[in-house]
Amino acid sequence: LIHSNKTLLTTRTKVQKEIVNKHNELRKSVSPPASNMLKMEWSKEAAANAQKWANKCTLEHSLPEARKTSTKCGENLFMSSYPASWSDAIQNWYEEHHDFVYGVGPKSSDAVVGHYTQVVWYSSYHVGCGIAYCPNQQSLKYYYVCQYCPAGNLLSKIHTPYLKGKSCASCPHHCDNGLCTNRCEKIDDYSNCNVLKKDYTCDHNFVKKNCKASCECEGKIY
Repeated sequence: LIHSNKTLLTTRTKVQKEIVNKHNELRKSVSPPASNMLKMEWSKEAAANAQKWANKCTLEHSLPEARKTSTKCGENLFMSSYPASWSDAIQNWYEEHHDFVYGVGPKSSDAVVGHYTQVVWYSSYHVGCGIAYCPNQQSLKYYYVCQYCPAGNLLSKIHTPYLKGKSCASCPHHCDNGLCTNRCEKIDDYSNCNVLKKDYTCDHNFVKKNCKASCECEGKIY
């Protein structure tokens, strides 16, 4: 990054805190309120992947293979002609909420809402970001990349990025300032794992192997 903007580098603890705090502040103030919103934490691994991708200066999304930690991760991009603060970049993604109706989806067919839904995706508890200066770009020379794990924007829940209800209603004993802390480190490989678990139970090898969250995270948020 060019000399004057070292203040935006995500290797700095202060910047990591700003990014995490901004996300959590937005996540706990969604409307309608969320009952199962997990508290986000910084992920070094996701940040390393995000930085690697930012450095390429392609200004388009990375391939899913390039954004894996122990799980698949989602990704938000922001480009700017000047060194905007991380809080501004994240707010910019969140502003898409004006074009989104909870439970219905985007207000019009050309509305972009995916950055917003990823910022407030209930089960994404890790965030890691990177920034690059891209002199090869004509005007948008600052390139911000955040990756979110586990990935949000799953098609099966795309219009409901979280469960609406009284904040922390889904995690009454694991609540920190309106956000849930009882995260599950496993993921389900299928969106119908709850049905598979009911029909076949977790003693069934296929279910045990592909529905790890449903089988191992009783009472946690996933």
